[in-house]
Amino acid sequence: MRADLSGVDPLAYNLATRTNVADALARSARQFPTRAALVERDEVITYAELDATADALATTLVAHGVTVGTPVALLMTTSWKFLAVYFACARAGAVAVPVNVTLAPSDIEWILADAEVRHLVVDDALAPLAASLPARQRALAVIATSDAPGATLTWAQATTPGPVVEVLVEDRAAVQCLYTSGTTSRPKGVLTSHLSVVVAALTNALALGHAWGPEPSVLINALPLFHTTALNTLCLPVLVTGGTVILVAPFDAARVLEAIEARRATHVMLLPLMWQAIVAELDRQPRDVSSVRRAVYAMAPMSPALLDAVDERFANAAVILGSGQTEVVPATVLQWPEHRWSAPTSWGPPVPTVATTCLDAAGQPTSGEGEIAYRGPHVCLGYWNNSGANAEAFADGWFHSGDVGHLDDAHVVWFTDRLKDIIKTGGENVSSVDVERVVSSLPGVRESSIVGVADDYWGEIVCAVVVPDGTVDPAALPAAVMAGARGQLAGFQVPKRVVVVDSLPKTATGKTRKHELRLLVRPDAPGASPAAPQ
Repeated sequence: MRADLSGVDPLAYNLATRTNVADALARSARQFPTRAALVERDEVITYAELDATADALATTLVAHGVTVGTPVALLMTTSWKFLAVYFACARAGAVAVPVNVTLAPSDIEWILADAEVRHLVVDDALAPLAASLPARQRALAVIATSDAPGATLTWAQATTPGPVVEVLVEDRAAVQCLYTSGTTSRPKGVLTSHLSVVVAALTNALALGHAWGPEPSVLINALPLFHTTALNTLCLPVLVTGGTVILVAPFDAARVLEAIEARRATHVMLLPLMWQAIVAELDRQPRDVSSVRRAVYAMAPMSPALLDAVDERFANAAVILGSGQTEVVPATVLQWPEHRWSAPTSWGPPVPTVATTCLDAAGQPTSGEGEIAYRGPHVCLGYWNNSGANAEAFADGWFHSGDVGHLDDAHVVWFTDRLKDIIKTGGENVSSVDVERVVSSLPGVRESSIVGVADDYWGEIVCAVVVPDGTVDPAALPAAVMAGARGQLAGFQVPKRVVVVDSLPKTATGKTRKHELRLLVRPDAPGASPAAPQ
């Protein structure tokens, strides 16, 4: 059966029925116009102001040649204006392309070329970079937040109110193209639809306890908005339910705690090293953090000692782990509060709108260990300009994550490792995650990363790269790490080499760049302990 729509204007029908990211903001603005949507230092942006700014920017984008599907790059640091531009792109039907501004200029230029970008929105800090780009990448509209070299329009000009934009945008049209971190190869552009982003936002709101009504959530965001975690997992779920986002970037433990206390924050999500800094700062200067109901961590496991420390200091909060990936709008799996104690090293169960399974080598669901795979509206539209990667990712009717793990009888997901990070040594498979969890908890180790390196005898050996905490002589640390690991791991899991470094190479969101570590731990790398048959 189908409705006869022959007498209905297509745009009118689209406006009345669609799922659109900007429409979700508009609903919050109608219900809570004077409520604080975003707070950045001392600047408070109400829902009415955010929605009006997005409207004006959308009008400007359309006036400068942006049509449905046009990529618009955001060369912007984390600020409320970033989110205004993102919503403006959604309203105009454009595809927002947030760029990791910590990359080298050559990498940024490559991303802009790959995405075929000709429209840039730039803030003051990035204006010199934008001006240095080839003319083909900034040929039409460059909007800066103030007068800057190469700017077509200033922020004030771009946000002058004009006719409200109403554009036919399908639910499955792309709203964003986020490039993966590219830790092993060139990054891939992940195209995600309005439907995926809105469903994921509402699901995250449900799973994290954001309520629509008189008692809004107050979220602290200290992560970069160009990443899916900050944009899709943290900020949008709050904004589509009428809550308040406090932007504290770049991360500073004292500023985060000041914001929690002053704004009575209910939700905080940080990386493990950030939580470590928060605990240290609370010990230095206690703060009232009793308002926090959810203390979430991601990107890496936290040691039992650090989890206990967060539990103790955030006594009213559930401390939980969230996981996912850019291609399947996170969170895809999320611990329930009870899993902090019953399954603390698990990923938790899938969220309600994501079907999760593990696939064997033949692409069939298995009750044992296999590749974690997903189905549902969170799944992306596919990779931009990469048919080969799409063919692999969508094989067997599931989205292949590249992660290995298993689901238990309660449908809780247990992560083993990334497929490419599993170490095959002496005929045994070793999870780098399991070894990292042990090594990072040993005396003298601040953090660690585990990689495999080729070896004539073992095939691969387990190599630990560790950052010292200053309590053990760095010269004695390799032997101490191997001795400590022997007491907690099977013989084949124990690192056969240990390299001590000042810091681990990280992405902007705290993930270790393991491809760089593999170069560091080649057999002739300085500081490595010998690898010998045992």
